[in-house]
Amino acid sequence: MRGSPHTMGATSVGCLTGTSHVGIQVESLGRSVAFYHDLLGFEVVTTWVRDEPWIREVVGYPEAVLDVAILGLPGSAVFLEILEYERVDRTHVDTSNANPGTAHLAFYVDDINVVYDRLVSAGVRSVSAPVEPTSGPNTGGRVVYVLDPDGIRIELMQTARTLAGVERS
Repeated sequence: MRGSPHTMGATSVGCLTGTSHVGIQVESLGRSVAFYHDLLGFEVVTTWVRDEPWIREVVGYPEAVLDVAILGLPGSAVFLEILEYERVDRTHVDTSNANPGTAHLAFYVDDINVVYDRLVSAGVRSVSAPVEPTSGPNTGGRVVYVLDPDGIRIELMQTARTLAGVERS
C-alpha cells in the first residue's frame, strides 16, 4: 500500500506518530456519557464547554458551542471524546454499517457473553447475538456489534489475537 506505515520509515517527516483520541458526535452528552461510563466502564477524565473562536474555526461552525466529555478506557491509552454540538443545525444520519462515512469502535472483552447479556438486559440494541468468526485473526473467538444511544456500532471482541494476528497479552 502506497503511503502506508508498512512502506514508510517510522521516522519519516510527516508520518503519523500516535493516536490521541476517537471523537463521536452525539445527540445528548449526558445520555452518551451514561452509556460509555455506566455500561461499558469508561472513566470520565474531564468535561468542558468549548466556544472559543479557534474551536469554532476548526469544526467549521462559527456559532457552535460544544459540550464535551473526555473518557478514558481503564488500563489503556485510549481516549473517547464525546461531543454534543449546540447552536447549530443537526441532522441524524443513517449509521448502518454499509453507509459511507459511518464508523464503528471496537473493544476487547474477556467474556463476551457476560458483557452482551448485561448490555441487552440494560436495553442496549445489537445487530445480532455474538457470533464465532470462521476466518481471519479472530477465528476461534466471538464478536458482536451493539449500538450506542445514537446508533454508533460498538464491536465487542473476545479473541486471542490482534487484527495483525499477534497474540494479545
